[in-house]
Formats: sequence, structure tokens, C-alpha cells
Amino acid sequence: MFELNLPNVLTVLRILLVPVLVAALLNETANGDLLAAFVFAVASATDAMDGYLARTRNAVTTFGKLMDPIADKLLIIAALVALVSLNRVAAWVAMVIIARELTVTVTRMQANQQGVVIAANWWGKAKTIVQVAAIFCLIAVGFPSPVWVDALVYGAVAITIVSGVDYFFGLRRVLREAEQRREAAALSRQQP
Repeated sequence: MFELNLPNVLTVLRILLVPVLVAALLNETANGDLLAAFVFAVASATDAMDGYLARTRNAVTTFGKLMDPIADKLLIIAALVALVSLNRVAAWVAMVIIARELTVTVTRMQANQQGVVIAANWWGKAKTIVQVAAIFCLIAVGFPSPVWVDALVYGAVAITIVSGVDYFFGLRRVLREAEQRREAAALSRQQP
């Protein structure tokens, strides 16, 4: 099981809101978009709150470290897939964002298994904010979207690509430094 604390509850809540979001988006009712926008906003707010609360309350857990990024990706991916199926966003836009999110998540998990922690940086935080804003607007404004929403979506794609490139250059540097530390430690153990 997992430790029951507020940050972990918020993470689980975000996961549970994903099917509600998709159902609200895909159910063609009069207030479906309004409900979907509200659910997406609440779920996105839990993303901002759970990490902050975990750090400030010294409530960081293994469950939270594992499930928080997964919950984030589920929310973004589910929203994008639903929006593609509604023809509100181009499939290539969704694929660029989804590919970056999955690739970074998998490489971050592999690095963690090697004892290398790659912290989120400014580009990653900016990417999340712009993606959330773009998806929220696509949901709330409806179709066809105004030019400013399209510009926000293309901005989200651009910052997604830039943050992905920045992540992988940072990953190479961090892995190289970790390897150099391992080599230096091995050398120091060999010397009498």
C-alpha cells in the first residue's frame, strides 16, 4: 500500500479525475465542456499542490515520487487523446507532446534505477504551465478555437520540444558526471 498523506491523496485524486475528464469531454452534453474544463483545472491544481505540500511538510514518499509524474502524464495524455478524437487539436501536436512526455518519464525512471536523480528545471516547469494552459483553453473555448488558442497550442509544442532537448543535454551531462565519480571512486579504492 502507500503512506496516506495529503500529497499522496492529491496524486490519487488526480488519477481518479482522468476518466471523469475523458467522459465529460467525450459525452456530448450541453455542459460537458464546462465540466471537463472544471475537472481539468482541479486536476491540474492538484499537480501544483501535491509536490509543494510534500516538500514543505517533509512528506515526500516513494509512492509520491513514482506516482506523481505518472499522474501528470495520464492527465495530459488523456486530455490530448480526447481532444484529438474531437478534432480540436491536430494529431501531430498530441504526438509530439506525448512522445516527449513518455520518453522523458522512461529515461528519468532508468536514471533513477542507476542512482541518478534528474530534478525538474525551469524549462520543465514552464512546459507544464504552457501545456496545461493550452489544453485548458482547448477544452474551455471549444471548437473552432480562436487564433490566440492556436498560438498557445503551437507555443506549447515549441516549449515541449525545447524542454525535451534541454532535458536530454542535461541528462547526458549528469550521467557523464556520475560515471566520472564512479571511476574516481574506483581509482581511489585501488590505490594503497
